[in-house]
Amino acid sequence: MSLDVKKLKVNELKEELQRRGLDTKGLKADLMERLKSALEEEAQEETSEQAEQEDAHNQEYQEEEEEQGRAPLAVVIALLFYSLSSLGFGTISHFKTAVTQTRPLSVQASKGDPFLVVHRSRTPQPPAEDEEENIDDTLVTIDPYNCDLHFKVSRDRYSGYPLTIEGFAYLWAGARATHGVTQGRVCYEMKINEEIPVKHLPSTEPDPHVVRIGWSLNHSSTQLGEEPFSFGYGGTGKKSVDCKFADFGEKFGESDVIGCYVDFENGDEVEMGYTKNGVQLGVAFRTTKEALAGRALFPHVLVKNCAVEFNFGQKGEPYFPPQEGYTFIHNLDLKDKIRGTKGPASKSECEILMMVGLPACGKTTWAVKHAKENPEKKYNILGTNAIMDKMKVMGLRRQRNYAGRWDVLIQQATMCLNRLIEIAARKRRNYILDQTNVYGSARRRKMRPFEGFQRKAIVIFPTDEDFKERTLKQTNEQGKDVPDHAVLEMKANFTLPKPCEYLEEVTFIEVQQDEAEKLLKQYNEEGRKAGPPPEKRFDNRQSSFRGRGSGNFQRYDNRDSYRGGFQNRSGDGGSGYRGAYLLEQLCTMFLILLGCAILDTSPFR
Repeated sequence: MSLDVKKLKVNELKEELQRRGLDTKGLKADLMERLKSALEEEAQEETSEQAEQEDAHNQEYQEEEEEQGRAPLAVVIALLFYSLSSLGFGTISHFKTAVTQTRPLSVQASKGDPFLVVHRSRTPQPPAEDEEENIDDTLVTIDPYNCDLHFKVSRDRYSGYPLTIEGFAYLWAGARATHGVTQGRVCYEMKINEEIPVKHLPSTEPDPHVVRIGWSLNHSSTQLGEEPFSFGYGGTGKKSVDCKFADFGEKFGESDVIGCYVDFENGDEVEMGYTKNGVQLGVAFRTTKEALAGRALFPHVLVKNCAVEFNFGQKGEPYFPPQEGYTFIHNLDLKDKIRGTKGPASKSECEILMMVGLPACGKTTWAVKHAKENPEKKYNILGTNAIMDKMKVMGLRRQRNYAGRWDVLIQQATMCLNRLIEIAARKRRNYILDQTNVYGSARRRKMRPFEGFQRKAIVIFPTDEDFKERTLKQTNEQGKDVPDHAVLEMKANFTLPKPCEYLEEVTFIEVQQDEAEKLLKQYNEEGRKAGPPPEKRFDNRQSSFRGRGSGNFQRYDNRDSYRGGFQNRSGDGGSGYRGAYLLEQLCTMFLILLGCAILDTSPFR
C-alpha cells in the first residue's frame, strides 16, 4: 500500500515510523522527512532484490547455455513435442490439465519480450515484535491487550486514538481498562482531546466523529453498547445496550469531559449515570446484581476518529469534582479492583487458527462460536465479516443502510484487513484468520509472519449437500458476495493443508480427511472443467481480481489473500490456470518459430 506522506497526520506519521522501528520524536516536518527517507530505502531495497534475482537467473541461464551450446531450433521443438507425447500430453488441453497439478511460479516478463524471467515469490520474514513497557500491574490504565488492534494506546496508557488512514476512518475502535469493579460507588472521567481530521471520507458519511463511553464485562466485545451487559452513552445523544438505542442526555464532542458513574449500593439494583462537563445527566442504565452474577464492570470506550484521554483518578486534580460519595477507580484498595484477563507472556503461548474452506461453507460461524466458547483466550477474528461489524451505523451493518458505493467500501475493508494482519503478527494475542485460504502458497505466506505462534489450520469441509444449502442461504440473506466463476476457480485449485514447517496441527470439522479428499477431487475436476472466464483470465491486471481497483469481487479477494486475490492461485499441489495459459502461449510461439525455420526465415539464423 503506497503512502502519501504529505497527507498523513502527526499520529499517523508516528505510527508508520514506529512500525519501522524509527524514532517518533520531533516536529511534523522532521517526522515527514524521516518517513520519506525510510520509504525511499525500502523502494531501493525491493528494486535491488528483484534485480539480484533476475541477474542470478540470467547468469544461471547463460551458464547452462554455454555448457550445452545452442541447439538448432527444429531439434528443440522436436524434443519438446517428443517429451510431451512421451508423458501422455497429446494436445494442448492435456498439457493444461497437467499444469494445474504442478507447483506455482511467479512469472514476470517485459512487454514484447519473448524471454520470460521465472522465479518463485518471496516469503515475508517474521516482523519484529512490538515492545511493551512494563507498568505497575496494580494501576488502573487502558489495557493494551483488551483493545482493538487499530486502537493505539499511549506510552503512559492513559490516552489513545484509532488509526484513521484510508478505510480505518469508517471503523469503530474500542478499548477497556485493566481493572473493573463489583461493589461500591465508583467513577472515572474521559476527555475528547481531538476530533481527528478525516477529509478523505465522503460528505455523506454519518457522524464521522463519535465517542461512546461506559461500562462492560471483561469478556464482552470491544463494540460497546452492542451486547448484553455492555452499556454505552454516545456523542450523538444516544444510549445503547444490546444494540438497543434510545435518546439520552446531550450531544458531546471535542474538548468535552464525560464522567461515568456506577452505583452498587442501591439494594439489588446497579445504576449507571453520566455527567457532561460536571453537569449531571441522570441515570442511563439499570441492571441487577443477580443478572451480573458477580461479574465486574470495566470502564470502556469506543471511538470513531477521536483521540481520548482518561482520568481514572491518577491525576492530581480531576477535570471536574466527582459526585458526592463516589471514588475514582484508581483510588480503590487493590482488593476492591478486579483485574481483567492478562495477555500471553510470550509468542509461544499465542495461537493463530487459520480457517480453510470455500465461501459460505461455515468458517465464520465456526470462528464466532469457537471464540465465544473460549472467552479466556480473547480471540481476535481477522476477516471481512469482522471488519464490517466495526463499520456499523447505530448498530446496523452497512449493507442494510449504506448510501455510498458498496464496492468502494469493500475495497476499503480489504485494505484495513491487510494492515490489521500486519499489526497482528507483532502483538502477543490469539487470532482466528477467517478467510478461505484454499491455496497452499497463500497459507504458507500468511503463516510465515506468525513464526513462534502455535499455528493451526481448521478445515471446514461440509458435505456437498450441506455446502449447496449454506451457499443458497447466505445468498438469500446477504446477497452474492463471491461470483460463481470465482468459486469454481477456488474449487479447481483447492488443496487440503497438512502439518508442515508453518502448520503444527490440522483439524477437520464435519467431514473428516479421508472423505474430504474424495470430495475434493470432485471439486478439482468440476473447477478445472469450467475454467476461468476468458475476459478476466489474464489481461485485466488492474481489475478487482488483484484487489487494486473497483469491482464486485473485492470481498472474495480479501478472504483468500491479504496481498490480493487471484494472483496467488497456488497450492500444495495445484497452481491454477495462469501457468497453463503461459505454457500454451509458449507452445504457440514455438510452432511459429518452427514455421520460420522451415521457411528459412528464423530469427536465430
